[in-house]
Amino acid sequence: MRVLLIVLASVAAHAQPVVAPTPQTAGSPRGDNAGPYNITNSWEVGYRFRDVDGNNGKYRSDVNFGNGVRLLGGTLGVTSRDGKGKWMDELLLDARGLGNDPYQFSSFRVQKNALYRYDLLWRSNEYFNPALPIAGGDHFLSTNRQMQDHDLTLLPQSKLKFRVGYSRNTQGGPGLWTGQWFDGRGDEYSYFANIRRNQDEYRLGGDLQIGRVKLSITRGWELFKDDTNFNRDTLTPGANTTDRNTLSFLRRDEPLHGKTPYWRAHLLADLSKQFTIHGRFTHSDGQRDFIYDEFARGTDRLGAGRNRQTLLTGAGRRPVTTGHATVTWMPNNKVTVANQTGFHQTRMEGDGKYSEINNGSAGIAFAQFQFLGIRNISNTSEASWQPFKQAGVFGSYHFAERRIRSNEQEDFEIPRGTVPIEQINRNKAGIFGARLNPVAPLRILFSAEVGRNDRPFYPTSDKNYEAYTARASWRQKKFDLSTDFKSFNNANSTSLYVHSSTGRTWGATTGFTPRANVRIDAGYNYLLLDTLTGLAYFADFELVESNRSYYVSNLHTLHAGVQAQVQKKVDLYAGFVRTQDRGDGRSAASGAQSVFTAAQVFPVSYASPLARVSFQVRANLRANFGWQYYDYAEKFSRAQNYAAHTGYVSVSYSF
Repeated sequence: MRVLLIVLASVAAHAQPVVAPTPQTAGSPRGDNAGPYNITNSWEVGYRFRDVDGNNGKYRSDVNFGNGVRLLGGTLGVTSRDGKGKWMDELLLDARGLGNDPYQFSSFRVQKNALYRYDLLWRSNEYFNPALPIAGGDHFLSTNRQMQDHDLTLLPQSKLKFRVGYSRNTQGGPGLWTGQWFDGRGDEYSYFANIRRNQDEYRLGGDLQIGRVKLSITRGWELFKDDTNFNRDTLTPGANTTDRNTLSFLRRDEPLHGKTPYWRAHLLADLSKQFTIHGRFTHSDGQRDFIYDEFARGTDRLGAGRNRQTLLTGAGRRPVTTGHATVTWMPNNKVTVANQTGFHQTRMEGDGKYSEINNGSAGIAFAQFQFLGIRNISNTSEASWQPFKQAGVFGSYHFAERRIRSNEQEDFEIPRGTVPIEQINRNKAGIFGARLNPVAPLRILFSAEVGRNDRPFYPTSDKNYEAYTARASWRQKKFDLSTDFKSFNNANSTSLYVHSSTGRTWGATTGFTPRANVRIDAGYNYLLLDTLTGLAYFADFELVESNRSYYVSNLHTLHAGVQAQVQKKVDLYAGFVRTQDRGDGRSAASGAQSVFTAAQVFPVSYASPLARVSFQVRANLRANFGWQYYDYAEKFSRAQNYAAHTGYVSVSYSF
């Protein structure tokens, strides 16, 4: 639910522009001519500031903007005026947040018509998470992730194209972990981690068009390395300082290296105006090799000296094959019929060898082999009919069968036999809907879906469910209004669990343009979600089956914004976003009978107003000012609450 809250809050935040960079650019949008090229550009350089009151770690995990000089944004466009440049016909550069921002972005494209096109995409993200609610600060991560993609296309406008590409994804930085030593009743200790992960991908491919048939094939190789290591070389008493358990030294190396070669194919055949075939195929063969080498020294809970060395090695393989074929038939402009058949198969197999030495003794040796196979076959048939301009209907039927097979073998001194397990579940769903356009400005859509799953894999998976959707929009020259409603109900039961969930969402957005230089936008979304799930667990060596978990979410999201232009020189914007989960109205997390009550609601609020002004000093120069406020408050605990003022001062210049 916290993830859902963050997602909905981000959706609401996208309803208004971010405070920086300034959307208004300097210079003429038509650019200036320089020889055979037309050049457009705008560069915004400024200073960001912030002032945080409350939990700075939570602010950094959510926002993370700091103080300093930035290239807030920059664009450059060089375009051939006649499309016949000597070395290039188009050059585009876009940059955001370079210098000091936690989220940096750059894209670059250069191309020569009919000869080549090169695309570069680069991103850098600073990730910070103190994880205070999880382990009281003993879990921590502060890493930098950089991603880059390079793609070169030869003969981009021809019917035969060649493609080559390269991507790199790296992550590095410090972390803090916890572990338990030297047995199941031992103390808890924290230790440091040096995160080192990188992935490289190489691609070769081509596109071919013959008549109405287009074929695209890509061959690729992914190489992955995780060389993260953990260590602690100082004596620590652990979380419980009153016991005799200590950890004086820890070293752990667990490199994981692998490769995944793959094939991708895409076919589009417009055999006629009425008949189309669309197909996709992918196959990858992932392979992984790993080592887990750990040495720990200290005293156990009885005070006896302990030296434990653990070595775990193994290899795994994961071939994945996916294919989809879609056939579409449009006998006339009123009827469309389509059928899609899909196939997906994943196999995971591998073995591991485990050995442990305690205080110089021989310890134990353990070998394990595992296999997991998942195969999914699906078919969807759908049709739509538009007998009149004002009304149309559509419907579809979906069938899917998933087979899950697993096999596990464990060998100590005496080999054991394998234990095969297989489960098959089938899902059937039907959809019916209608599209209405009774008058020109009004559009209405309604759909209903009913699904049945005979053996859902998880107790909380969809089994007997119904979903309903309704949308309506009204659009005129100066005014637009849209609203939508969604409802989802699911009921599932097994031998130990009973699960049901109900979700309702309703939203409305509106926009009004009273004048050519004024625009007003506003929107509201409401989500009601409650789930009731039976719990089965062991407490005091007894099976408890009479408990249940009841989760309630009442999530309200509101956004509004006003944009205006004064005398064609000054651009103003003011906006506001507020997201609040009211839970079930409870004022405290304690006082109920169930020990799970504190995790059954999450009342929280988030508000962020912002304002921005941009002055045109000259045709190629603008002065910009912006401010944004963040207010985050949890109801049951104030440990993570914070309030932050952020803003910027900048100038935009076009040469």
